[in-house]
Amino acid sequence: MEHLLIPDTPVLNLVSAVAVGALIGAERERRKGEGPTRSPAGIRTFTITAISGAVAFSLGGILLLAVLTACVAAMAAVSYWRAQDQDPGLTTEIVLVLTALLGGMCMQSPQTAAAIAVTVTALLYAKAWLHNLVITVISKDELDDALIFAAATLVILPLVPNQPMGPYLALNPHSIWIVIVMVMAISAAGYVAVRLFGARFGLPLAGAISGFISSTATIGAMGARAGKARDLLPACVAGAVLSSVATIIQMALVVAAISMPTLITLSGPLLLAGGCAVAYGAVFMGLAARHAGGDTGRTGSVFSLTTALAFGSVLAVVLLISAALQDRFGGTGVLLAAIVGGLVDTHAAAISVATLVASGKVAASDATVPILAGLTSNTVTKIVMAGATGGWAFALRVAPGLVLVAMAGWLGIFTGPLWH
Repeated sequence: MEHLLIPDTPVLNLVSAVAVGALIGAERERRKGEGPTRSPAGIRTFTITAISGAVAFSLGGILLLAVLTACVAAMAAVSYWRAQDQDPGLTTEIVLVLTALLGGMCMQSPQTAAAIAVTVTALLYAKAWLHNLVITVISKDELDDALIFAAATLVILPLVPNQPMGPYLALNPHSIWIVIVMVMAISAAGYVAVRLFGARFGLPLAGAISGFISSTATIGAMGARAGKARDLLPACVAGAVLSSVATIIQMALVVAAISMPTLITLSGPLLLAGGCAVAYGAVFMGLAARHAGGDTGRTGSVFSLTTALAFGSVLAVVLLISAALQDRFGGTGVLLAAIVGGLVDTHAAAISVATLVASGKVAASDATVPILAGLTSNTVTKIVMAGATGGWAFALRVAPGLVLVAMAGWLGIFTGPLWH
């Protein structure tokens, strides 16, 4: 092993440049065509261009690489001008300039250059599929919503202040905007699920999965979907209620991680509550399956920006109420703290109580009531969200399921722990 000839790093980098040029050039060679109308650049041109970029960077650094890239761009522009009668497009010319830059990049960061080359080649190879996706599969409304979501996530979110402000310092605009983005994302996930599996199965599936992100946000997104397409109401109700199953599973996991005795005490209430959510959701899945319009492929816009903003406004009000209660009564009472915390997040109440149990300040047998109280107050928040986003028709169908889930949890107290 000691006598193996291992090439120097510059040689390996040069080999990477050759590979980058050959990879992109091989794809362009397949698209080059034949005869007088063929494209001007193929595998040899792209490979030589990458090598030229590597040599330029090695001899003269970034300055010489910039000069070479400018020369390649000028030659590509001349080639495009000569072939403009055939409407050749600019893809090959732009990629040729990029190949020169990637060749130089290989001498400094070959892994990154190779990753970019693979990505570019994949995009070039998927030309027909991408064109069909954008022109045929994706509608104009869907593309508009995708741009809105991108702006909300990539442009607005980094600019929103990330600090407490307002009365009681209860409002963090950055956190609230993240929830608004989550509502849009969950609604989009439901839309995609409907396109793939039909409304009968897609919306319940999306609700059950999105509940792991936020059950409250999922209910808001399902309400928005139901408000725009009443024929999807049963499927949206199923998705909204099934999101509570994810809430209960998450609660069990976080409580188990903090205090296993607390989870053992809660085993009966959690299993009854989860079973009730599954049963209620299954009923509305059955209703959705019998609905004549339940499998429509397109269901309007991907999400409603107005509904997402309304959701954020309601959440802000709940945060203010929670902060006001804490300021008025303090956080000394475990039960009151759980109720107030549950208005915003039922997991926060469960975590705080389980932490008290783990530290020996509260007995495990006394943890059930505060945690279920937090679950109940969170149910109130969910019902308010259902009415605010989906209207009375949606809320009157979701509310009984959520109430039954909470009641099943309370009834589980009488069963005691299901294992010891």
